[in-house]
Amino acid sequence: MKKLAFLIIFLVGIQWQACAGAESGDSEPGLEGAAMVMRIEGPIGPAAADYIENGFETALENRASLIVLAMDTPGGLSESMREIIRAILNSPVPVVGFVHPPGSRAASAGTYILYACHIAAMAPGTNLGAATPIQIGGGGLPLPGKARDGSEDKDDKYDKDEGTSEQKPSGDALETKMVNDAAAYIRSLADLRGRNAEWAEQSVRHGESLPVNDALEKNVIDLVASDIDDLLRKIDGREVAVGDKPVALRTAGLKIRHIEPGWRIKLLSSVTNPNIAFILLLFGVYGLIFEFANPGAVAPGVVGAICLLLGLYALNVLPLNYAGLGLLLFSIALMAAEAFTPSFGILGIGGIAAFVLSATMLFDSDIPGFGISWPVIAGAAAVSGGFLIFVLGYAWKAQRRPAAIGKQSWIGKEAAVLEWSGDSGYVRVGGERWKAAGEENLSAGDRVEVRDIRGLALDVRKKDPKTKG
Repeated sequence: MKKLAFLIIFLVGIQWQACAGAESGDSEPGLEGAAMVMRIEGPIGPAAADYIENGFETALENRASLIVLAMDTPGGLSESMREIIRAILNSPVPVVGFVHPPGSRAASAGTYILYACHIAAMAPGTNLGAATPIQIGGGGLPLPGKARDGSEDKDDKYDKDEGTSEQKPSGDALETKMVNDAAAYIRSLADLRGRNAEWAEQSVRHGESLPVNDALEKNVIDLVASDIDDLLRKIDGREVAVGDKPVALRTAGLKIRHIEPGWRIKLLSSVTNPNIAFILLLFGVYGLIFEFANPGAVAPGVVGAICLLLGLYALNVLPLNYAGLGLLLFSIALMAAEAFTPSFGILGIGGIAAFVLSATMLFDSDIPGFGISWPVIAGAAAVSGGFLIFVLGYAWKAQRRPAAIGKQSWIGKEAAVLEWSGDSGYVRVGGERWKAAGEENLSAGDRVEVRDIRGLALDVRKKDPKTKG
């Protein structure tokens, strides 16, 4: 019980620190009046949301003049995206969304965040859009104008050219509600910042994307800049509404300070990576299996419990597919059954097959950046297969091993004659003195072999000198 309590306290402490925010939240010298740059790279999840929220607190504490969100993201989780947008809308410091460096994108959730910023900018060679919401735990939503099989939907009433929002609902009611909610959300952001609301809705309903020049022409963004220094020069003198007050930006020559994520955010980011979460679950389960099979080993059980709890924490914040989770638990149960009750591969092979299938569907792969990579699946399957082969090999050797107890364990053993008279006497075998019966021509010192046990006496015969051992 003490060990379990220690593990729980340790895990809660790690999670509390991970959720507490970046180390960069502490006050730092030289940040007052600076342009503070934060990077949103990769999928947007709980770690990114905590990083941005704590970065905003740092900017406020240090009286920064401007916050720049440099983005390169394929999208991510809706809840994390909304947390970031709430932080932007409530920020007393002007926020600039900047798709940078060249070659980056602000897709899906990144498009919403860019629309929420006071100023939206892009670097050459970048793009944004494809903001259709993805249903967590299942496949993607069908786009208006397309049936589920990919064919054209002739009944679609959405007119891209006119930019109307009239649409015949497709799919079930939940999917329609999700699309309508997302469309209304991005339109409200567009109206708030005076940007193109019609294209924003098309991006949600039709998954449309725009390159940088078209985005500028359609009033989706405010300007194009080559880098952060160029961005600060071009927005100097612009007026933005921060809350209810107009604020004139004075950004020419501002010092640039980068806010990097602290170790807590990096830890949270690692734990909530689907590949890492998957590996933690495997280490946890296998560690506990080893501990149960070898009581008292301690280390496998402790490490396994910590890994399993961290993996379960990750499952709590990731887009989990419960069918995949159930299949994963079933596959582990099959492999554990093979370890404890060997079936010579039948249960184990079925467990590995179920394991690979569960890995492909454990997390919603339709959400950008939240699927398990095939190399990780292949590596985990190889490790599980190696574990299974080891168990099968051990079971096969155990089947062929001579009996260690009982009557059969004595047959064939070598003994030394201590005393002999007629056809009986005494022999020493296994360090013990036994009464024996056998041939008449034996004498003290002869080497004999046990043929059988009859009552409390051994039946022996003289050992053939040519026989080894």
